[in-house]
Amino acid sequence: MATAVAPARPGQVLADLLPASRVRDAALVLGGAGLVGIAAQIAVPVPGSPVPVTGQTFAALLVGTALGAGRGLAALAFYALAGLAGVPWFAEGGSGASVSFGYILGMLLASAAVGALARRGADRSVLRMAGTMLIGEAIIYAIGVPYLALAAGMSASAAIAAGLTPFLLGDALKAALAMGVLPTAWKLVNKS
Repeated sequence: MATAVAPARPGQVLADLLPASRVRDAALVLGGAGLVGIAAQIAVPVPGSPVPVTGQTFAALLVGTALGAGRGLAALAFYALAGLAGVPWFAEGGSGASVSFGYILGMLLASAAVGALARRGADRSVLRMAGTMLIGEAIIYAIGVPYLALAAGMSASAAIAAGLTPFLLGDALKAALAMGVLPTAWKLVNKS
């Protein structure tokens, strides 16, 4: 017999609408890590940059927002640790630490931040979701770009040119997608 989805209440994220259990939480964390790993395989090389454009950042922010800070952080921590241990699910089937690993560290913190904001209702309107995505992206770049500069021996301006500037348009498109998906999901939940 199917269990009904609980009605939405203030202070909830989408994952909280599912019946609570440790099994649910473990499945959400593993599923979130898997989603980020799959999205990382959608990769387009950027000429002059060791960092490709991927679906990874979108998935990481979506996971954090939908699962909340704790589960989002756990999902990205599992993703990062498994990738460091050799699971080939970083961008383009990579694993281990690379010059772009700082972005993964940034995604870990960003997932927790956007999850905390979602718990405060930031995922329920288009405008608030835009701000949430901007904050998440800023955290990712604040860690990823300096890490790239250090790991690749680049100057700050070279790291910005190779690890930030080419990604801004794609990130704006990912944010626009998230701005439509999450508030729409909440509208559908609140209608039922």
